[in-house]
Amino acid sequence: MKIVSVILARGGSKGIPNKNIVEINGEPLISYTINASKQSQIQETWVSTDCDKIKKVSSKYGARVIDRPELISGDLSQSEEALIHFSKNVNFDILVFIQPTSPLIQASDLNKGINLIMKKEQKYDSVFSVYTEHWIPRWTTEIKPKNWDIYQRPMRQEMMEEYVENGAFYITKKENLLKSKLRYSGRIGIVKMPNYRSFQIDTLDDLKLIEKLL
Repeated sequence: MKIVSVILARGGSKGIPNKNIVEINGEPLISYTINASKQSQIQETWVSTDCDKIKKVSSKYGARVIDRPELISGDLSQSEEALIHFSKNVNFDILVFIQPTSPLIQASDLNKGINLIMKKEQKYDSVFSVYTEHWIPRWTTEIKPKNWDIYQRPMRQEMMEEYVENGAFYITKKENLLKSKLRYSGRIGIVKMPNYRSFQIDTLDDLKLIEKLL
């Protein structure tokens, strides 16, 4: 079974210019996920991008690069479009899709997911990363309780925990991806990551926080 990873890293970023290669503690953001991939059971680490700067940085840190067509590199382009493009141009059996905005990911997280897919007795077709969230009172933008009643406020221990998709990585079999056109399908499993390593960088505030965590 050939296991490869792909990190999708478009050049365009409005919130943080050049976000995928912005420096965090002296290293480009994308280098953290490249390193985690290379230290795991993954056999080939790829970056799919439309940006020459990202290509150079990715190659420097040991990733292979595939050109992401302009047609599927816009602000409204879906990640699945790039994953399918990658799948049609690279030979593999299992794909690990890693988000470059999750620099706190570790090789051990990726290995846990790969092992779930590889174990025949589990029969998982896809796996993705989550963190566990205890119930907290949420409100709508109209200042109305969301799925709870202020007159019967539940206690936290009475409510079921939930898994929250943290967006760090998704693993799936090539045949499932091409058939479903989705990053996960079939029998789906999860890999739990701690909340403090589930942050993604989308804003400058996120960037400052993660700099302190790394």
